[in-house]
Amino acid sequence: MNFLQILRDGFNTIYAFFRKSLSGDQQDFTKGSIPRAVFLLAIPMILEMCMESVFAVVDIFFVGRIGKEAVATVGLTESVLALVYSVAVGLSMAATAIVSRRVGEKDREGAARSAVQSILIALCFTVLVSVSGYLLAPRILQSMGAPDQVVQIGSSYTRIMFGGAIVIMLLYLINGIFRGAGNATIAMWSLWIANGCNIILCPVLIHRYGLPGAAMATTIGRGIGVMYQLFHLVKGNGVIRIVMVHFIPDWKLIKNIFAIASTGTFQFLIGSASWIVMARIVANFSSEVIAGYQVAIRVIIFFLLPAWGMSNAAATLVGQNLGAGQPMRAQQSVWKVAKYNVVFMALVSLLFLVASGPIVRFMNHDPGVDRVAVQALQIISTGYIFFGVGMVVTNAFNGAGDTRTPVYINLVCFWIFQIPFAYFLAITLAVGPKAVFFAIVITESLVTILSVYIFRKGRWKTIKV
Repeated sequence: MNFLQILRDGFNTIYAFFRKSLSGDQQDFTKGSIPRAVFLLAIPMILEMCMESVFAVVDIFFVGRIGKEAVATVGLTESVLALVYSVAVGLSMAATAIVSRRVGEKDREGAARSAVQSILIALCFTVLVSVSGYLLAPRILQSMGAPDQVVQIGSSYTRIMFGGAIVIMLLYLINGIFRGAGNATIAMWSLWIANGCNIILCPVLIHRYGLPGAAMATTIGRGIGVMYQLFHLVKGNGVIRIVMVHFIPDWKLIKNIFAIASTGTFQFLIGSASWIVMARIVANFSSEVIAGYQVAIRVIIFFLLPAWGMSNAAATLVGQNLGAGQPMRAQQSVWKVAKYNVVFMALVSLLFLVASGPIVRFMNHDPGVDRVAVQALQIISTGYIFFGVGMVVTNAFNGAGDTRTPVYINLVCFWIFQIPFAYFLAITLAVGPKAVFFAIVITESLVTILSVYIFRKGRWKTIKV
């Protein structure tokens, strides 16, 4: 067999595996090869995560052609909608943990009932948010410090975005349900469909209606993605099939879901708020430093997306294997995912160390901003291996339904250590902005060390959901 034949056979094997991962066929991840299970879940999850940030990029791209007031409106509205995103992420964590546990127990009825009860919670929350946001849109923009011109131009956009908050909530939540069921392909396709519709509709509706057209396009796109999700939930060819009887409130189950979701939401808010405070510390320096830091953070997040997709696979594998009464297989799955994430993050670290300049210059052409962004990337990338392990272990806790442990770890590491440490070095000792970058590396490493230590103690294996 010559080299070309070997190469061809290898390509065909990889292609067949890739097609299998995207086929949507139901798999049993509680038995068989762990590496195979990891990649069958991770490939669609990575592609799903790559779509998470596309909505904002597309909107800013088209809205930027309207004017700076329109861009300001989008940014300020998204800042307030962070509350909706936080609850959506928390509910998604809870849904993934509970549904994956029921699937591992081979309790399809329990999985479907848990899914619907999560949807009921989401509906109640978003009714309050949508009505309040629709009625108070001008005041929301004013409270965010928007000038009168932005309030006048942007109120309609904000009303539509808050009025359609239900599709934001359901898109996140139902994707968490499908990930928990092991059908990451539907979660991936729902976001691809939603984004495709948004890309097509955004320029058309902006041309017709102006800035409100952008909100219409985003809401319609997400709505079509949710309709695709609901079709598969009702059609029921997979593990999850919902029927009307599941909509009868189960208060005990709702309380259980709410307990997991509330700490999951708090976990997300703690992390997000700490990044806001770190940005505020950086704001004590020049505009070049502020811009360079923001460029670096966006590059970092972009390259973290595949790693987040991989770590989501750990959550599903932990939940399903705990449900199947196989805690050791759950633990082995986590270490296997962590190993793959370390390899990926090591490659990204190497890329940043040798090519951060060209990467930054692709996004920005100001030499002063470039210098700060390159410095930030090169310093922060030294901790990327720790980032990779830490996010896997955190998602393993969440997949087990132990959303409380990451909350405590985040509180200690981000708020008690990172923020005071960064401020002391950067401002009090006048080390400068690089102190903030080093503080991020040290803190993320501390998060990983604490997470691994607590994970190895094994209490997460005993969590009941």
